[in-house]
Amino acid sequence: MGPPSNNVDGGKNALLRALPSIEQLLRRPSLEPLLAGVPRARAVSALRLAVERARARLLQGEPRSFEDADVGEALSTLATPGLRPVLNATGVVLHTNLGRAPLAPEAVARVAEVARGYSNLEYDLDEGERGSRYAPVVGLLRQLTGAEDALVVNNCAGAVLLVLAALAGGRECIVSRGELVEIGGGFRVPDVMRQSGAKLVEVGTTNRTRVADYASVVGAETGLLLKVHRSNFAVVGFTEEASVAELSALGRQRGVPVFQDLGSGALVPMAGEGLSQEPTVPGVVAAGADVVAFSGDKLLGGPQAGVVVGRSALVSRIKAHPLTRALRVDKLTVAALEATLELYRDGRPEAVPTYRLLAQSSEELRARALRLQALLAEQGVSARVDGVVG
Repeated sequence: MGPPSNNVDGGKNALLRALPSIEQLLRRPSLEPLLAGVPRARAVSALRLAVERARARLLQGEPRSFEDADVGEALSTLATPGLRPVLNATGVVLHTNLGRAPLAPEAVARVAEVARGYSNLEYDLDEGERGSRYAPVVGLLRQLTGAEDALVVNNCAGAVLLVLAALAGGRECIVSRGELVEIGGGFRVPDVMRQSGAKLVEVGTTNRTRVADYASVVGAETGLLLKVHRSNFAVVGFTEEASVAELSALGRQRGVPVFQDLGSGALVPMAGEGLSQEPTVPGVVAAGADVVAFSGDKLLGGPQAGVVVGRSALVSRIKAHPLTRALRVDKLTVAALEATLELYRDGRPEAVPTYRLLAQSSEELRARALRLQALLAEQGVSARVDGVVG
């Protein structure tokens, strides 16, 4: 059995040694038409990619070595952006793997306008001095949520980490066992709390937690009362949970702030089927939450961001924490968020694609599905339309 194996290995090694060098390929006459007009740096990158692919094929036992056609495929690969538009036919409006919320045209235009040149990101044009990058959105967030102050960071998980670190770092944070959720990507609320330096104190049970459970463990070391919105699952049946209003009353009595991780972050009541009970940020603020964190790219329908709103004294402490600098947003996020918030301010939530898509009735969705089915049939693709609830 030895000699055949040696022959195979010898043949493979011979093919590997025969792979052309980049300089040889640059001088190969048969490739001149393909590389004509291609910048040298891109041509070299394409040739290297083509040779690497040929080497990988040979190492995997494929008999095909380098071919000129490999260069064309490599050029095509380099010319295709890694991040590009796709059609979302999953039925999931806020699909994390597909980029979550599509932006409104107004937000896209604002981003393009700001991206083309310089901007007053941290410059107060009226006073002629340094300003705050949050200034364009703070006023809008105050108006739309009823909160005293606001801050924007890179995403909601970052916002939660920052709030916990600033308000409960080294102190206790009390949370219901039924709200120790996984927030996606394998990250869980207890993990985020540990990273923040807050000491997790669990109360109640998975299905039933009363305000008395929180009250029984509040002490001198308590930094926060945390409430987490279970946005993507529900506990039903024999259940009970403390409301934001109940926790806020307890917090005021004991001098402990209440932090609501709202996650989904609807600014207005949602019109879509099954979303009528979704809590809104203004509703949670009105119920007495001292600090609320929510996402910019979920029900709000804007860019990825973590929005923090709440009492001025607490938001000031959060802004002063060193993590704020590490989690800050760029000018494109501020531009997109400002334009999106302006649509809500102007009473035009239907101009936000996410709101409009989620507001569609099942009849409207079925009509769209039937139109898509007909278009696919014209292309010779057979499809079936089924209705799924949930």
